[in-house]
Amino acid sequence: MSAVYGKSFPPPPVDRRELLRYAGAGAETEALGGLIDSCLEEALGRLTYQVCWARFPVARKGAGLDLGFAATDSADLQRNLAGCGEIVLFAATVGMEMDRMIARANRISPARALILQALGSERAESLCDAFEREIRAEAAACGKTTRPRYSPGYGDLPLDFQRAVFRALEPEKRIGVVLNGSLLMSPSKSVTAMIGIEG
Repeated sequence: MSAVYGKSFPPPPVDRRELLRYAGAGAETEALGGLIDSCLEEALGRLTYQVCWARFPVARKGAGLDLGFAATDSADLQRNLAGCGEIVLFAATVGMEMDRMIARANRISPARALILQALGSERAESLCDAFEREIRAEAAACGKTTRPRYSPGYGDLPLDFQRAVFRALEPEKRIGVVLNGSLLMSPSKSVTAMIGIEG
């Protein structure tokens, strides 16, 4: 079994355009900007940015892939990992406090809850981006390149592939992310994915 590592990241810069996109909003009005600022003030100091990860070899297995921790016949994942000899499998989360803030806002202000939901999604994706940049830099230092991250549920890779991911990484022990019977993660603002390394 591959070694699993863990790390806390500093808060990535907030991308307000991405936040607005997740909220389904158009241009940022004065009122909307004020609501966003208020949500940022409430949330940013209370989030954690944690990632756990492991490296696994990639091998062709018949018409599918053997990823070291699991096998799959996903054609879309095969295209994503074409030419890759290794993956970095990871789980990332911004913590449970985001869910608590969203739950409280749902009871008193649907608009605030919407912005907090969008902020949680932006924060989780920004954390993944920061981790992916780190892996890309490590690969480049070795003369290698990376592929865009790919998650269970993308394309024809089934969501139940999450079970294999959780068996491999045990993120419930390492960063407090659990998988329920419906294949939903808690905290909800969590991501699992793999990054192919080529070269």
